[in-house]
Amino acid sequence: MKVEEVMTPMPQCCGFDTNLAEATELLWNKDCGVLPVVEGGKLAGIITDRDICIALGTRRRFAEEISVRDVATREVQTCALQDDVHAAMAVMRRARVRRLPVVDQDGKVEGILALNDIVQAVDFNHGTITSEEVINTLKTISEYPKYDPDVPSNPASGRLKKSRLNEKGEKESIGSKGSKAIQAKKTGAWVARA
Repeated sequence: MKVEEVMTPMPQCCGFDTNLAEATELLWNKDCGVLPVVEGGKLAGIITDRDICIALGTRRRFAEEISVRDVATREVQTCALQDDVHAAMAVMRRARVRRLPVVDQDGKVEGILALNDIVQAVDFNHGTITSEEVINTLKTISEYPKYDPDVPSNPASGRLKKSRLNEKGEKESIGSKGSKAIQAKKTGAWVARA
C-alpha cells in the first residue's frame, strides 16, 4: 500500500511569520494537530499543538507575541507519495512521531500521513498492514522515557536526563530539543547525534 492511498491530502499549512494565536486557530478550524511550515513553497518546518502548548506555558507571553519561527521544529521527517506505508511507519517509529508530512521531489507539501490514517486503512482491510504492526508502531512512538541513573544529568539546567532504548538496542538519552546522545549498549561509547 502506498502513502498516497491513505494520507490526508492538501493539509493546512502556515509560515514562520504566523503567530501562535493564528496557528492555534488554524489547528482548531481544520481539526488537526500539526501544521507543516512552508517557506518559498517548500516544507521548512513543522509545529504541533503540543509545541504551541508548551511554548505558551513556559514563555509567559501572549500567543500573538510568539511566532511559529520561535517554536517550530526545522528538522522534519517526511515521506513521499509513492513510499510504501510500511517504510513510512518505520520512519515514524525511528523518529517517534505520529504524523509525517508527505512531500514531492521538490519539497512541496502534498499531504499528511497520520498514524490514524493507517489505523483506518487497517480497519477497512485496505492493504497488507496488520493491526499488530500498527500497535507496535504506536507502542514505540508512545514509549515514555524513564529516568536512568547511568545517564549523566545536566547540572546547568537542573534537569535529570532521561533515556530509552532505540530500535538498535542502544541507550538513548533524551535531552534538550534537537539533540540526543546515544550510548552504545555493548561498547559503552558515547556518540553525539544532532
